[in-house]
Amino acid sequence: TYLYPVFLGRIRGYDSMMIGEALFVSGLAMFFTAPVAGILSNKIDLRLMMMIGFVGFATGTWWMTHLTADWDFYELLIPQILRGCSMMLCMVPINNIALGTLPPERLKNASGLFNLTRNLGGAVGLALINTVLIDRNAFHYARLAEHVQWGSEAAQTKLQNMTLNFQQTAGLDAGSAAISKLSGMVQQQAALLSFMDVFMMLTVLFASLGFFVLFINKPAQQGGGGGGGH
Repeated sequence: TYLYPVFLGRIRGYDSMMIGEALFVSGLAMFFTAPVAGILSNKIDLRLMMMIGFVGFATGTWWMTHLTADWDFYELLIPQILRGCSMMLCMVPINNIALGTLPPERLKNASGLFNLTRNLGGAVGLALINTVLIDRNAFHYARLAEHVQWGSEAAQTKLQNMTLNFQQTAGLDAGSAAISKLSGMVQQQAALLSFMDVFMMLTVLFASLGFFVLFINKPAQQGGGGGGGH
């Protein structure tokens, strides 16, 4: 949820209204998947349901590792649907498996601890993601800048072509405008590569979670686990 608005804001330059329209799809997918997840939780093994959710989420983030600066609403559509549906398929069985083996008298305190742990994990996860984005952006910018310098024939050709284009616009310092534009392109590509790194990291994480589900013991009862998700 965090990465999509940041990606749209930095790479595509969307305003808040456009970001809301793009993210509405994932919320709609979660809304329609919620009752399906509730029905499935009473019909199939919760571990299988959780595995499907993790693998689906990993598929959505893997899809995002192929993004480009030209991606728009329709390119983001399928990954967001996968993410929204998979999120609901994960949340219901996670609650039930985490709390379904506990006696009723311990359920209240366990539910509170479960919610606290989940919220704390989310805060730490967001901090780690932001740190990775900043570090990888700096790394990729440094690597790209090595190829965009005066000794690079391709860079000089690009700069000359951009300068000629800006010379046709009255009131502009064509040389300075071209250099500024080229610097912005490098910044954009560095940010793009940093997001691709984070999405790949998330893909590996959720694929691993899907595998580790195999080691979870089946709860004695698949009863209501507290602590609704959000």
